[in-house]
Amino acid sequence: MKVYTKTGDDGTTSLFSGKRVSKHHTRIKAYGTIDELNAWIGLIRDQTEGKIQKELVQIQQLLMTIGSQLANDKSDLDFDGVSTNDVKMLETQIDKMTELLPSLKNFVIPGGHPLVSYTHLARCVCRRAERFITELNEKEPIEKEIIFFINRLSDYLFTLSRKFTYEMQVEEIKWQLDRK
Repeated sequence: MKVYTKTGDDGTTSLFSGKRVSKHHTRIKAYGTIDELNAWIGLIRDQTEGKIQKELVQIQQLLMTIGSQLANDKSDLDFDGVSTNDVKMLETQIDKMTELLPSLKNFVIPGGHPLVSYTHLARCVCRRAERFITELNEKEPIEKEIIFFINRLSDYLFTLSRKFTYEMQVEEIKWQLDRK
């Protein structure tokens, strides 16, 4: 089977239902950004090991599921979508990491180590995915658990970046607003 089909040469692509939409349709932007986020998380996973690596694979699996849900413009899924249990899993992991970290009262400036920066980049991509998903939801309602999961995932990635900073003993630079 060839990778190229030439069916997208006119600027359209197919959803699971077979319906053709433009490649700049909000639905395509949403699941395309999920795909990009999954690649960033893969880069982060490649820099880690052990428990966190397994956790990131689990998140990547869920992102593949979300991408499939978003590519389906019909409400009849023949697979289980992301669930409230998946959202709770992220919340549990955020809480566990937060217990180990110093409290935070300021915004932080991303950076200090490539792994920290990659994680912040993934968080930013996650926020962009959330914007596209919520825009799509205004036009075509989607499963609310997708929105919950992506919102929690950006919090998870922020907390993970702080965990990496803490474990590597990298200075966490706090943002200070210079007042006049």
